[in-house]
Amino acid sequence: MEILEIFKELLTNTKGFLELFVQNHGTWIYGLLFLIVFCETGLVVLPLLPGDSLLFTAGVLAGNVNNNLDVGLIIILLIIAALLGDNTNYFIGKFLAKKGEGAKLFGIFTIKKEYIDKTHSFYEKHGSFAIIVARFVPIVRTFAPFVAGVGSMKYSRYITFCIIGAILWVTVITLAGYFLGNIPWVQHNFEKIVLGIVLVSVLPVLFGVIKNLLGSKK
Repeated sequence: MEILEIFKELLTNTKGFLELFVQNHGTWIYGLLFLIVFCETGLVVLPLLPGDSLLFTAGVLAGNVNNNLDVGLIIILLIIAALLGDNTNYFIGKFLAKKGEGAKLFGIFTIKKEYIDKTHSFYEKHGSFAIIVARFVPIVRTFAPFVAGVGSMKYSRYITFCIIGAILWVTVITLAGYFLGNIPWVQHNFEKIVLGIVLVSVLPVLFGVIKNLLGSKK
């Protein structure tokens, strides 16, 4: 299976993909989950990788005794993966901010001084809250640490709320899958539930966009 096909299957059929992986490779699933969470949180070019749905599915798989997976180990590993990803993103952003206006990431994202100044002001005002809330919002979750680094948010402040956010995000969603995943109704409506989780996660972004549009009209 080629890389693009694997990526497509992971996005469109997360549960089926992970179940097949467990059947074929057993406990190597721990490493795969770790890698996906790290990439989703640590590489700004991969914001579309599954995050919330991945955690929920991981909990479901751990709740199935036939898979012989330890939900506690999954939670610990994925918290570490999320923190490593966030810190990678943060320091990339910080490095580019130090290079100043005109700096580019992968030749795509250009850093302008006005962006740095606005980002710095935003995180001075809302930084702590933003880091925790962003953890539960797809795509925003990937960019928030990078933006915090660009905005030169103080690291001691950043890492504190980064840790809180990672623990809450991984623990809550994984345990939700673990305890609810084997309920017959959940099994029969799994795709709808996962879609619902994603939609609920994206709502804050939609509200923010609508608010900005209404504000700009005024």
